Amino acid sequence: MTLSTTQALTDEGRRALIGTMVLIRTYEEAIRAVYYADKKPAFDIGAGLVPGEMHLSAGQEPVAAGICAHLTPEDALTATHRPHHLAIAHGVALRPMTAEIFGRETGFGHGRGGHMHLFDPTTHFSCSGIIAEGLPPALGQAFAFKREGSDRVAVAVTGEGAANQGAFHESLNLAALWKLPVVFVVEDNDWGISVPRARSTSVASNADRAAAYGMPGVRVEDNSVEAVYAAAGEAIARARSGGGPTLIEVHTLRLWGHFEGDAEGYRPDLESVQEHDPIPLYRDRLLESGVLTDGQYQAMQASAVEQVEDAIEFAKNSPTPDPLDHLSYVFSEGVNS
Repeated sequence: MTLSTTQALTDEGRRALIGTMVLIRTYEEAIRAVYYADKKPAFDIGAGLVPGEMHLSAGQEPVAAGICAHLTPEDALTATHRPHHLAIAHGVALRPMTAEIFGRETGFGHGRGGHMHLFDPTTHFSCSGIIAEGLPPALGQAFAFKREGSDRVAVAVTGEGAANQGAFHESLNLAALWKLPVVFVVEDNDWGISVPRARSTSVASNADRAAAYGMPGVRVEDNSVEAVYAAAGEAIARARSGGGPTLIEVHTLRLWGHFEGDAEGYRPDLESVQEHDPIPLYRDRLLESGVLTDGQYQAMQASAVEQVEDAIEFAKNSPTPDPLDHLSYVFSEGVNS
């Protein structure tokens, strides 16, 4: 559900936020189960229905739900190697996304890209396995939006580890210099793979870095979807009106490993991390305040399960790419060399 940036968050809006978070978690739990199902007893990332590595976003749903509530399919969104929550919240269709994750011909990239390289031109969504890679493309999209005189915006989401990459700083500088309609979002889940942020980043908050580039910087604590919604609403409205870029950092949470199969021996917080799961915390808050009923929540869960099961069945029943076509789609079809 898309909500106006000028509209206060209503009870209907709060139910929409929790509904998006439930759909994301339902999807990733199902993908996770399928991913592991045929990789036992010996774990082999190349085996099974879902080949390759898998990076899931459980715990980071508030970022996706809060931001994407303000976006339309005409706005652009770039994501990281951990992209499913953002893709789902932005309205990317589950069937072709799942088929791509399964490596099937009916996927967005005809099964060639996998889960880290999703691209949906219908919603202007893309992601990449390269750290900080999504910022320059978002910059280019924002530049195009400004040139065409529209009110479209681009949002680039990256991790706190990527905030130390050159592409991050170059993109912020140029966005501010040209006053582009782009919002930069840093998901701070405390861990750059296995390195704690205090060991890799010299500032307490990446939002403080915004001042160096002459743009607003906002840090959202507590993984609050409503706080993300408020910060994103203001930043996106500013971008749409010609006010230029904003940097938002959200202190979020990674419930699971950096990748599936990650033993997480580096994490001292594993025993307590589930206590901070944002979905039951927000659900209970909405139930206690009367915004949400048990029946409404159960209906959200049932709808999510139905959508996810449909997408997985579609992917399972889709054909695998023909090996003889392995060179197809490297270049745009029909273009002479």
